[in-house]
Amino acid sequence: MLQGRPEALTHGPRRGVVSALLRDDAPALLTRGYDFGARIWRRARPGARAAPMRFLFRDAMLVRGAEGVDLFYNADVIARHGAMPAIVQETLFGHGSVHSLDGPAHLRRKAAFVDIAYEDAQVERLRPLLQEEWSTELAAWVGGGARSAYDAAVGAFGRSAMRWAGLPGTPAAQTRWAARLAQIVDGFGTPYSPGYGMALINRWWSDAHAKRLIEAAREGRLAAAPGTALDIWARHLDVNGRALDARLAGVELQNAIRPMIAVARFVAFAAKELHDRPEWRTRIATESADRETLSPGPLAVAFAQEVRRTAPFVPLLPAWATSDVELDGVRLPSGGRVVLDILGTDTDESSWDHPHRFDPGRFAGIDDYETLRAFIPHGGADVRTGHRCPGEKLAIAGLATAITALSDPRLRISGAGLDINRRRLPTKPRSGGLVRASATRGRCPFH
Repeated sequence: MLQGRPEALTHGPRRGVVSALLRDDAPALLTRGYDFGARIWRRARPGARAAPMRFLFRDAMLVRGAEGVDLFYNADVIARHGAMPAIVQETLFGHGSVHSLDGPAHLRRKAAFVDIAYEDAQVERLRPLLQEEWSTELAAWVGGGARSAYDAAVGAFGRSAMRWAGLPGTPAAQTRWAARLAQIVDGFGTPYSPGYGMALINRWWSDAHAKRLIEAAREGRLAAAPGTALDIWARHLDVNGRALDARLAGVELQNAIRPMIAVARFVAFAAKELHDRPEWRTRIATESADRETLSPGPLAVAFAQEVRRTAPFVPLLPAWATSDVELDGVRLPSGGRVVLDILGTDTDESSWDHPHRFDPGRFAGIDDYETLRAFIPHGGADVRTGHRCPGEKLAIAGLATAITALSDPRLRISGAGLDINRRRLPTKPRSGGLVRASATRGRCPFH
């Protein structure tokens, strides 16, 4: 009897399941994390733009570089609807959000996000709020505060984004909601941990709270300033001319502010890079002193861009092939998965000089970063017609402002806890970047 049990696992339907699991590459995403792509590329020829694999029980193709970006965002042969695993879609983005749409419905919903986040006037409206909130965090550190760069960023970005979006609440209440949204971001990629359960709870609470805000705005009980995210989503009509369900409108309202809070993870990486490169901290501090403001200068922006290039939020994105596709000699039949290697594209040796070297100078003088086809930390292709995140400008403004604050000579960034677990999705330096007042209490760069 006991001898027969192992043999039974290798026959019939069970054998098929075991065999499929052994051949599938998806489990390696949990064990390899951000090194998943590198594992697949080792099986391909050097410099390949595409590599065949099995992913979630389907034939798939991993793509990278400008050529891979062009294929992945070609709406004629690629669709995003249903490609994102439900455990990610439902937790991080919310049920029915723009991230799951294609075609006219996607374009209609995306246009609202462009109006909310992408237009220069909206970015300029956020900048003074960012400077005000980071000035508060900077003063707290100088006064003896002990928050990490990550925790400070969650609060500063949350409060500034909610004020910018037209949402009510005291600073303390906004900070608490920002912490909930940050925990959703932190827990969505770990379905095997208690953090994922907490993310589900926070998603439920946030959906209910955002729905109440939408209903209050629609009923006139809450004034929604024209042009704010609250105003636009309360009035938004779908492709059929109908108002969005209040719950769904609340989901999209969160998708207008949560990405800004997610930039806190980039701030933790920025703290690590500033600690490891004191010469850049000095240069940015000097730049800030000359400008006499926390408004970031060109050096801080270039540093922010290099942080985004080398520390992407997620390592890859999935989609469906709606017809047979081919790239670099690799063919994939309709119905297979096309997976874009985000990290592999942002550090592609065919697209970047010394791609694994942290060098903010590579972004000097580059104002139109959207023309860099292999630079996709917030997605690729056209913002209005594709899936590139319309909040990218806001993210850059927020990250560069944080970098400016962290470069203040009155602060010290600790080297403790800056190690990174590359298996965890999403990841960040373990400590979040511990920041304390400098023992020397350097002269304020603005006076």
